[in-house]
Amino acid sequence: MNTRIKNIIFDLGGVILDIDENIVYKELEKMGVDIRKLPLSQEFIDIMSKFDTGIYTAPTFRKRMKALIGQERMTDQKFDSIWNAMLLDIPRERIEAIEKVKKHYKIFLMSNTNVIHYDLYIRDLQLRFGYNEFDELFHKSYFSFAEHLEKPDPRFFELILDHEHLLPEETLFIDDTAANIKAAQALGINTYHIRRDELVRNLFVNGVLKDGIVA
Repeated sequence: MNTRIKNIIFDLGGVILDIDENIVYKELEKMGVDIRKLPLSQEFIDIMSKFDTGIYTAPTFRKRMKALIGQERMTDQKFDSIWNAMLLDIPRERIEAIEKVKKHYKIFLMSNTNVIHYDLYIRDLQLRFGYNEFDELFHKSYFSFAEHLEKPDPRFFELILDHEHLLPEETLFIDDTAANIKAAQALGINTYHIRRDELVRNLFVNGVLKDGIVA
């Protein structure tokens, strides 16, 4: 057991929540949208960043994104359905694993996300697992749209370290994106770059980190 680690910060999408962004792109492709260029478009990147950091409201995001993909007449309900299609599932065994981890560490959630996605998976959390919000499952949850910061901005990490009085050397950050891992490491935070095909529960034994997870 690594006794140096006292705090664990978890990413949400790709770590706790299964996601597949390609589902959204495939749906848009059926409508004639050129999905080869869309994710690389600076306008797309700008719209996404402003929505994920809470600068754009959901109505503004829908309007601007519909205009970008040439689907101005699409209903909000249809748009949200397509947009949320990337959110797959939070497996029950993953929630159970997090509950065990919480008995041994201070645990936090740190997610780049937006209000449309949040509204969907918070309902799932309530209906399937009986938690009213992620703050009940974790000691505290931090979402980019609420904090007006997004990974890999070091200020987002610094905000959590400061607000929770965490020492970087006693903290482990688990994420599936290389840029986010690099940003955390630059601040002295221990990291584990998890692959999409890995299971987060396999990093622990009865809620305790396995040897070798942290160097």
